[in-house]
Amino acid sequence: MADRVDVLVLGGGPAALCITSELNQRGVTVAGVAPDPVDAPWPNTYGIWANELKAVGLDHLLEHRWSDTVSYFGAGGSTAQDHSQVHGIDYGLFDRAALQRYWLGRAEGVSWHQGRAERVQAGSAITTVTCASGETLRARLVIDASGSRTPHIRRPDQGPVAGQAAYGVVGRFSKAPIEAGRFVLMDYRCDHLSAAQRQEPPTFLYAMDLGDGLFFVEETSLAFAPGVPYDVLKQRLQQRLALRGVQITEVIHEEFCLFPMNLPLPDRSQSVLAFGGAASMVHPASGYMVGALLRRGPDLAQALAVALANPALGSEALARRGWQALWPTELVLRHQLYQFGLGRLMGFNEALLRTHFATFFSLPQEEWFGFLTNTLPLPRLMAVMLRLFALSPWELRRGLVLGFPSAQSPMFTQSAG
Repeated sequence: MADRVDVLVLGGGPAALCITSELNQRGVTVAGVAPDPVDAPWPNTYGIWANELKAVGLDHLLEHRWSDTVSYFGAGGSTAQDHSQVHGIDYGLFDRAALQRYWLGRAEGVSWHQGRAERVQAGSAITTVTCASGETLRARLVIDASGSRTPHIRRPDQGPVAGQAAYGVVGRFSKAPIEAGRFVLMDYRCDHLSAAQRQEPPTFLYAMDLGDGLFFVEETSLAFAPGVPYDVLKQRLQQRLALRGVQITEVIHEEFCLFPMNLPLPDRSQSVLAFGGAASMVHPASGYMVGALLRRGPDLAQALAVALANPALGSEALARRGWQALWPTELVLRHQLYQFGLGRLMGFNEALLRTHFATFFSLPQEEWFGFLTNTLPLPRLMAVMLRLFALSPWELRRGLVLGFPSAQSPMFTQSAG
């Protein structure tokens, strides 16, 4: 590696590979630092609405695709209450290896250093990264794409951060846990829970038929601080399956997920840029991020390529332009609206959450889809939120305006700031 590069990217996950590949495609001299080999298999699954991928021409990166996409928002226990809410839009699961190969292929020629960035010293002109091994790397700009837990990105302290936790199993079952060929986005039916459990933070089932007798079932919480423990999620999943006479006969893969939903936006005056989870790009309303990476990575890379063409610009000036491109005022305001909404939902009990989501998915498809993918312009987003408020029953409106006291659980006391 030369004495210095234009951009040094920290991390080896989807966010790091995405921005590295986009910069590389624009002729930027870029290198990466990752704690593990960048071609090592990713442990978690990544889902996305198929139309998000179609918009960027990457439909071929899906391993599975479902047209039968539904949710359940009844309490359970009767035919009427078990009625599914049909979404009418395809959902897909990434072929993780194909997505990884796609980005690595576009990052051909990039120098990857295996190690962990221990210290990042940003100067006005050059930023120096010292790895745990003692190796020192220098760049005009460092982009931290190593995840939300990075110690190298400053952000304001706005209280406890709420996490979306999930425990899932890919496996075989004594009988199909969901309808054949179906994808279940949210199953909030709670007839498997005790009265005491219904006073605890609500959880829902996220599930899909993978074909050949394989299914993925995952018990998921919305967002709580602290996150719902994995053993609680596992117990609830087992209870849910047991009530429907389903047993797990073979566990092929267990998935444990915990990521922040209301992480404050970073201090955008700092001389180290961030991308992905480190940049608070997880959607506060849905928990999704890969679609945002695919949409926003090219624009950020293009803005940086233009700025880097000016040799007089150093770390401080380049980072400032990067932050402006990544978080323009429009996106900041939308993010704040989403965080406000999440803060309200975190105070809802399971009955109110079921009512809320049933109302939300009764909106026109283009509106709820745009809301969940963060693709609505700010005026349209505000109009959709007002429409949702108008459609909501009185008790739900009261909660959206005033919030609720922490009567149900201590976890409900946190807000999204």
